[in-house]
Amino acid sequence: MNIRILAAAALAIPALAFAQGAEKDSAKPAAKAGAAVTVNGVVVPRTRLDALMLQQRARGASDNEQTRASVRDELVNRELLMQEAQKTGVGKTPEVLGQLDLARQEIIISAYLRDWARKHPVTDADVQKEYDRVRAEQGDKEYRARHILVETEDQAKSVIAELKKGGKFEELASKNSKDPGSKDRGGDLDWHNPGDFDKQFSDAMVKLDKGKYTEMPVRTRYGFHIIQLDDVRSGRFPAFADVKPRIQQQLVQNRIDELVRELRAKAKVQ
Repeated sequence: MNIRILAAAALAIPALAFAQGAEKDSAKPAAKAGAAVTVNGVVVPRTRLDALMLQQRARGASDNEQTRASVRDELVNRELLMQEAQKTGVGKTPEVLGQLDLARQEIIISAYLRDWARKHPVTDADVQKEYDRVRAEQGDKEYRARHILVETEDQAKSVIAELKKGGKFEELASKNSKDPGSKDRGGDLDWHNPGDFDKQFSDAMVKLDKGKYTEMPVRTRYGFHIIQLDDVRSGRFPAFADVKPRIQQQLVQNRIDELVRELRAKAKVQ
């Protein structure tokens, strides 16, 4: 389970329909009082019905007799298929056993992270602080720029020389830029906040007057850029309420990433 999706696991209602040791559990009789249904003499435990109901409620279903009847039918179908699968021995193959082990691990990790997140809550104040930080970083303006990305400083200087001789930026971008996302559009990057770009790029871009280009190459981790500023407009930053859930989940993810880093730092990995 990739650590980038652990925050979702920590915040979401778990899908607990999978039972540890499912093959043995299916064949093991349970107390009649704890039975959801009995199929060919095998008791399906009520905990399994409760787990599937939890899934359905998480998807917006109502907890009523109709939903419970549908879930009960699903349990019967699953048990019948499980019994047939047991006869073939497919549940004992290395591939299936490995998948069962991974599913068990994911369920336990998700339960741990939900508990950890409850004990280390992200507050409304934390979310507001992050919103204010990002808003300040993005600024109150959006910029529409073009660029030509090349590999070396000499190549960039050569392109600038052609621009100074009257070359058209769009044509030179299509001919020389190694950015596949913009070269066929004449280097057009559409509207962006400065924070969307590497700092070296955005610092150079915001200093330009409309219609002007950088007369010295701008170096970033991607290579060397020639940047032309086409237009500027007032920023359109989303309202706090619209992005609050996303910011909260990202902050949870950040904390989980930090937890993983701390655990790895203390771990003996061979």
